[in-house]
Amino acid sequence: MIVLDDYEGELANAPAMQRLRQLAEVQILDRSIRPDEYDILRNTQILLALRERTKLDAQFFAACPNLELVLQTGGHAYHIDEAAATQRGIVVALGRRVSKPTVVIPELVFSFMLGLVRQIYPLTTEMRNGGWPESIGGSLAGRTLGILGYGRLGQPVARLAQAFGMRVVAWDRTGTSSGRDSFGVERLPLDDLLAISDVVSIHLRLSDESRGLLNREKLRKMKPAAILINTSRGAIVDETALVEALREKRLAGAGLDVFSTEPLPPTSELRTLPNVLLTPHVGWKVRDVLQEFIEIAANQLEAWLTTGLSKREVLNPAAIDVSRERRGTLVP
Repeated sequence: MIVLDDYEGELANAPAMQRLRQLAEVQILDRSIRPDEYDILRNTQILLALRERTKLDAQFFAACPNLELVLQTGGHAYHIDEAAATQRGIVVALGRRVSKPTVVIPELVFSFMLGLVRQIYPLTTEMRNGGWPESIGGSLAGRTLGILGYGRLGQPVARLAQAFGMRVVAWDRTGTSSGRDSFGVERLPLDDLLAISDVVSIHLRLSDESRGLLNREKLRKMKPAAILINTSRGAIVDETALVEALREKRLAGAGLDVFSTEPLPPTSELRTLPNVLLTPHVGWKVRDVLQEFIEIAANQLEAWLTTGLSKREVLNPAAIDVSRERRGTLVP
């Protein structure tokens, strides 16, 4: 078994790693594997992939003739070539039952919100340069938060916003819900939500429907004083249109943890805009989550080993969870 991309060394030190070592011979890579190094994968039967750091495409799978199981940490598999996995009869087990992101991602959302509204980054920068800047910040209380995707992550963001005294409105991809829920959150059509929100926070899954959802037309519907926060997936927002809106002050600011291309290119204009806060896709990345990933992977591996099924006996070998269907995905 090979563990990919343990940059931080956190997986190697997770308490549950000992369980994995009892179930399989484990080799941990503290870096990304390059195509010219694929030879080390030749005898690998099991892979543990840390989120989406390595692209598992047809070329990758071709280098793993003995691969039977991918333990995919996190609930998404955007980086996996489903057709190639299916053709090879490889089981992909998604680590969907991770509890901590419902806490840590909302925390990052409010880090962005508070940082932008209170202008913490430019004030800190000027203070470090010896200044004593004069500035009048804003407050979250009384402002309207619009949530795109009122589900597992959107709902705890709404509860936090209400604790700050914000009004919360929400839009779901299906667009079927309307009215207020038991928490007083009002459902609105997307255009109406964008027009009235002081802050818009994205919590949608990436899909054909959500890709490019916030395009130039939709961004123009937002208030010039509004803030956009994206901790979901970069491809949901037209990044070129967003840069234009921020540069031309048609949006007051943005807090971005995800990007259309990752790592964010050094030449990206987003890096130069003073009204933008950037983090390198760390919304999920805290010690508790990484350790939970290993616990789930150990449970999945144990379940897979005890079934006694060979890869030829799996009815739907890719087992990738798409379009909300579980389709045989292994769970702890």
